[in-house]
Amino acid sequence: MGTLYVVATPIGNLSDVSKRALETLSNVDLIAVEDTRQTIKLLNHFNIKKPMISYHKFNESKRTEELIEKLKSGIDIALVTDAGTPCISDPGYILIKEVRDNGIEVIGIPGASAIITALSISGIDSSSFAFYGFLPTDTGKKKELIENIKELSINSIILYESPKRIVKLAELLNKEFPNCKVCFCSDLTKLYEKSLYGNIADVLEQLKSNSNTEKGEYTVVFEKENIIKKEENISLEALLIDIIIKEKCSIKDAINILNDKMKDISKKDIYNASLNLKEILRNT
Repeated sequence: MGTLYVVATPIGNLSDVSKRALETLSNVDLIAVEDTRQTIKLLNHFNIKKPMISYHKFNESKRTEELIEKLKSGIDIALVTDAGTPCISDPGYILIKEVRDNGIEVIGIPGASAIITALSISGIDSSSFAFYGFLPTDTGKKKELIENIKELSINSIILYESPKRIVKLAELLNKEFPNCKVCFCSDLTKLYEKSLYGNIADVLEQLKSNSNTEKGEYTVVFEKENIIKKEENISLEALLIDIIIKEKCSIKDAINILNDKMKDISKKDIYNASLNLKEILRNT
């Protein structure tokens, strides 16, 4: 029985390839690649001579069966994509699932990832995040996804976008998340790498005014505003206490924090709730 190696390749700078990745590509019997024209550049650069077989989103089902038969016959195979780690908005999931289901060993060879690279330089909270890849092109599905993101408890969001649609994405974020902080990264690890950081409105203007905006694939990190929605069975007084405890702040500061987060409640109502809270505390 052969082994399937899932190998991460550089997202731009070839110097980022790991020694282990090169050893793996040199030792396997066959390399399954997203685009032979792209992978051959990497193999030639490091003088690796191995047969390749195409594996992309248009032939995944057919090719998966073929590759599993090869693995069962004892052939070791490496799976790579054009850049980065396979399966992350790239082909690979179908093959790996079927390989697992057939009891064949899968070994990951870690390396570059545009998601993690962008997040690490974004200046945006990285303690937890959600990755959505490319937004749907269908208007209805896109709207549904945006609403899901708004409801998400996680605030740091990562998206992919093509250069031709990057301004439209920025306009969408400016409309749906008007106060969010963003970091738009393109050409990561390459010679003309750039990242735009700041309020979405400011970054949108920078994108519109730059003649080179529509060059390079984008990884977009943004931190949406954490909106608290008041449930009918939760009082404003309870929300104020929650903020005071979590933020270790005064009632005055809690009023301001709650006012910033609850756009559908007037500041007067929040202030009155604080007076009521003080009265409750006096009588307890």
